[in-house]
Amino acid sequence: MTTTTARGQESALAAPSRPRAARRAARMREGLVGWGFLTPNLIFLVTFLFVPIVMAIQLSFQETRGFGDPEWVGLDNYVKLVNDPVFWQSLGNTIVFTVVTVPIELAAGLGLAVLLNSVLPARGVWRTMIVLPMVISGVASGMIAVIIFYQTNGIINKVLAALGLQPIAWQSDPVPAMVSVMIVSIWLRVGFNMIIYLAGLQSISPELYEAAKIDGANRWQQFRSVTVPLVGPSTFFLLIMNVIASFQVFDVIFVMTGGGPGNSTSVLVTYAYRNGFQIREPGYGAAIGVVILLITLAFTFIQWKTSRTRDLVG
Repeated sequence: MTTTTARGQESALAAPSRPRAARRAARMREGLVGWGFLTPNLIFLVTFLFVPIVMAIQLSFQETRGFGDPEWVGLDNYVKLVNDPVFWQSLGNTIVFTVVTVPIELAAGLGLAVLLNSVLPARGVWRTMIVLPMVISGVASGMIAVIIFYQTNGIINKVLAALGLQPIAWQSDPVPAMVSVMIVSIWLRVGFNMIIYLAGLQSISPELYEAAKIDGANRWQQFRSVTVPLVGPSTFFLLIMNVIASFQVFDVIFVMTGGGPGNSTSVLVTYAYRNGFQIREPGYGAAIGVVILLITLAFTFIQWKTSRTRDLVG
């Protein structure tokens, strides 16, 4: 009896440990499967994102003269950057470009999403037309814009001349030049904003609008009190993406104006390209690139910390 009782007690003590061991093994298998799916993406991120960033930071502390080996100069490139008036002009142009284009892109994207989410004839056709610029490369879009905004024989100036109006100096006047690249950039990005807002609108329960109607809310009040708050997560995401895209704008400006006239449309990325590849000062160009990275990271961090809608379900 004593031996049997002891064996029973040992079996009772060993029984709980077996399920725990099985759960640990199952969690380990799930973890290995997860890392198996993540590993290819991590390899691409490390190879094509983190390694180039580290190399750019290293390059920003160096100076290359001709075809010789790079020379370590420490913070000289950043000191030069602080004292460079063209850099500050490019930074100011970038900020102006961002402040003007981002609100228009958000407002236009939301307005089009609300319109195309309602009962509208040929909604699919309209959605395709608005999204179509997304599938065109920035360089090709810039070439199309050159045909439209060309100063001597562009489409817009031909129409103005046919109407007896004065042509606009799209390439020789700083303000029209900046306006032209802003218009094209908004045209290229508004489709993406519309898609994200459409996804947010379609997740809103129709019962909320019915309740608002019962309470006597008109369409504008429904939009202001129901639609806008509930697409807050979409707005948070798009705000960050649009600001980053504005600080990284390059192809449209490079093709349309090249940063001119007189650096009036020069932005940080075009100025970094000019120094890194045209003037052949890669260290200084890398320093400008690091500044762009720091600005975008700082904005994203501040927006993440201050936004109240990032964790809501839109």
